[in-house]
Amino acid sequence: MSEKIPSRERDPAIQALRAGVVPRVGLRHIQVGRLNEVKEVIKDIDRITEGGAAVRIVVGDYGAGKTFFLSLAATVAQEKKLVVMRADLSPDRRIHGSAGQARNLCAELIRNMSTRAKPDGGALSSILERFVANEREKADAAGVNISSSIKAALEPIRDLVCGYDFAQVVCQYWNGVESDNENLKQAALRWLRAEYPLKSEANKALGARTIVDDTTFYEHLKAIACMTRLAGYDGTLVILDEVVNLYKITNGPARNANYEQLLRIFNDAMQGSAERLGFYFGATPQTLVDPRRGIYSYEALRSRLAENSFARDGLVDLTGPVIRLQTMTPEDLYVLLGRLRHLWAAGATEKYLVPDEALEGFMNHCTKQVGEAYFRTPRNSIKGFLDLLAILDQNPSLKWQDMLGQIKISEDGPAPDLETIPGREPDDQTGDGLASFRL
Repeated sequence: MSEKIPSRERDPAIQALRAGVVPRVGLRHIQVGRLNEVKEVIKDIDRITEGGAAVRIVVGDYGAGKTFFLSLAATVAQEKKLVVMRADLSPDRRIHGSAGQARNLCAELIRNMSTRAKPDGGALSSILERFVANEREKADAAGVNISSSIKAALEPIRDLVCGYDFAQVVCQYWNGVESDNENLKQAALRWLRAEYPLKSEANKALGARTIVDDTTFYEHLKAIACMTRLAGYDGTLVILDEVVNLYKITNGPARNANYEQLLRIFNDAMQGSAERLGFYFGATPQTLVDPRRGIYSYEALRSRLAENSFARDGLVDLTGPVIRLQTMTPEDLYVLLGRLRHLWAAGATEKYLVPDEALEGFMNHCTKQVGEAYFRTPRNSIKGFLDLLAILDQNPSLKWQDMLGQIKISEDGPAPDLETIPGREPDDQTGDGLASFRL
């Protein structure tokens, strides 16, 4: 681990970890284990880039690292030249709704649209600009009118359900670029981001006959995925976390309608109806297997998502649609602490604040104070270790041996679910009461 870590990656990652949330940058510096799971992610992404589709449900207990794993999948996808759309499900953001919930989810996904060049979201306008630039280059090379070239390129989108107005709005965006009409460009972007609540408003601004609503949520995502291909990207990965919020829907018909939409997404991916499009969902075990309200309560999904009956007694099958995240081992946590030490030193081994013995000493301290839960749900342990490094960094005269006894790794509950980001719906449960952050 001799690579130097730039401050733009080190500082945000440390701040996020000390706050108990998944960092948006620097994930590669703290990734531990999950080798086989990551290989499956790479296979899925390769399948998408080759024109196929993929769908996975990532399952793990509270604090098992679902959010981290999904963030890692997003990073890999961006490096492989995919566009990533990411959002958390919540009571007002669902994959099916009748009061704007699906439209809200669509708008959130597009706001968080990211690429390797724009990893923090807001990539829609740059994708459209790239599409226009590509068509301009093709038109100049062929000696044809660029407007005609754009209209011809958009034919695959027009063939999609609800794709006609989508293509027309993209043409309006080009008209705004050509005439330097910023209002027209912004109106087109607003329509594509599913932000128009009324058809009349969209018709007045763009001449569009329809808007993106609850009934066209999934079709709009497929049109967006087609648009990214036309812009030169190799595919689109949609990541939806907190599927537990579908499980929490108390109205049976509404819950089943969401599961039916999930079934439709699954069927499209498995039957080849979706091209260069992937879906990753994050769920808890109860959300999946509860026979009364879970995904398995919908018989068609249960039969399709049933796990390999031979995968028992320690055997794991990662080729199916369900990926179950395993708990960390003490060895994994030891490696993680070493990576955290390396991250704090910005990759400079000569700046390590503690030796290898301190890693073992810290783990022994956690074992005595908390027990084995410290590596099964060790978020507070990670925070405690980073707090130790912070004190040692500011007070060079102190010894790590003397500081260990002052670190408190609390297991008193209920602890906050720090895996969630601000604004995310809180979970029903907090596991065993120990705040956690497994990588």
